[in-house]
Amino acid sequence: QVQLVESGGGLLQPGGSLRLSCVASGRAFSLYAMAWFRQAPGKEREFVAAINWNGGRTYFADSVKGRFTISRDNAKNSVYLQMNSLKPEDTAIYYCAAADRAFGGPSALKDEYVYWGQGTQVTVSS
Repeated sequence: QVQLVESGGGLLQPGGSLRLSCVASGRAFSLYAMAWFRQAPGKEREFVAAINWNGGRTYFADSVKGRFTISRDNAKNSVYLQMNSLKPEDTAIYYCAAADRAFGGPSALKDEYVYWGQGTQVTVSS
């Protein structure tokens, strides 16, 4: 069974930076695309960023392009989300997700991801 555990969330002021981490266990991590989604109170879960199986391709939501980066370390079964220039509208629970199709590309489609972490809260407020 695949398990995803996120960490790194917190409370910070606008303009700050934060790095989220997600550690995977239970299968060959390096074969599958990974992604980050987020869900703000009263809103649908939305795509943030994705990375393909070997880290060679990434894809970002327009709202975070130029501010967030996604990376992975397959030796550590980990994927990261570096968030810079944070805004109050970035406040949400951030979820790590894993695809189920080997060697897939970075997708923004929620249905492409079948494994999800429990989420980590990010709050941006002055």
